[in-house]
Parts: sequence; structure tokens; C-alpha cells
Amino acid sequence: MIEVAVIEDPAAAEATLDPVRARLLAELSAGPASAAMLAGRVGLARQKVNYHLKTLERHGLVELVEERRKGNVNERMMRATAASFVISPTALGAVQPDPGRSPDRLSARWLLALAARLVRDVGALITGADRAGKPLATFAIEGEVRFASAADRAAFAEELASSVTALVAKYHDETAERGRPHRVVVAVHPSLRPPPEPEPRPAPEPAAGEER
Repeated sequence: MIEVAVIEDPAAAEATLDPVRARLLAELSAGPASAAMLAGRVGLARQKVNYHLKTLERHGLVELVEERRKGNVNERMMRATAASFVISPTALGAVQPDPGRSPDRLSARWLLALAARLVRDVGALITGADRAGKPLATFAIEGEVRFASAADRAAFAEELASSVTALVAKYHDETAERGRPHRVVVAVHPSLRPPPEPEPRPAPEPAAGEER
């Protein structure tokens, strides 16, 4: 089982968006199970689970691990083909985000379009590398910075842009005959705040005559 699979086929993407199939994928990413085993976990009839499993198998989202005889039936042990899945914007066809339409480095929507293209392109590269049996050379870095003010944030962005521009100019070689272009994407956005923890419920008052 691979760690992450990128879904490019619209029909496969639609299959994962069904709540029941999404639950089955989650169960099967944790380990192999049969339709009978899954039926008890998700509260559905085995025949209904079988129907959903066949749909997921047809789109390459689950696979057969083992087939064994149990009583009068053959039990098919299935598992997810990946631990997690990402739907590529390619599945959206003509309506997928296009960062070339309105490039604006201060636009959150343009950042989202860049992120969508990153998922699409890296997904296609992973697929091609897997088919060719070759490793894929990538690099990513992540961090978090707490700005004291909006002015500091703006200054950081300008300094970051200057540094990246200088690095690109230093290493870019338009004349390299066997060189391969690489895309550089750098983004800064506010971190999501963790959801507040629920307040503890007060203990119920004891009924009359009961001891505390």
C-alpha cells in the first residue's frame, strides 16, 4: 500500500465522495477486511457493502488481498490501495483552477489556484515515475513564523521574494542542453487556529435523598 494516491479520473473521484464509500475506504486503509466484517462496522447489509466495494475496486481504489473459503461462500479480503487519497484538479476538467488567469501574489484565491496546480502536476509526476519505476526528485520545506505586526509581515514577504528571485537567477541556466525546468512555489498564509476545547459539563445534581 502506498502512502498517498492522486485521483485524476472524475468517476473515481465521484466514487470517493459518497459517504459510505469514503467510510469503507477509511476502514480498509487501516487494514484488510471482508464485506461481512465491514458490514458490522458500518451498519449495512453485506450485499450493500459488496456493491460499494465492487465500485471502489472498479476504480482501483481497493484491491483483493486474499480469497478464502468460509462455510459455503468465498470470503474476499480487500484493502485500500493507498493510506490516503487526494483528488487532483484534473478531475474537474475545464473548470479546474488556472493560476495563469489572474496572477496576483497578494491574492488568496490565486494562492489556492497555485496549490491546485501543485497537486495536479505532482500527482501526474508521481504517476509517471511509478509507471517508469524511477524515483521522483522533489523538495519541500515547511515552517511557522509569528509576526509582531503587519509591517513585519510585509517586510518578511519582500525579503523572501528578493531571496528567492536571487536564487533563481543564480542557478537558472537557459543554455543547459540537458537541463530540466523545475517549478518553485513559495507561499505564506495565516495558520489555522485550533478549535476551542469543549467546556466540561457540570456534574448533574443528585436526586433528592441521594448522597453526593
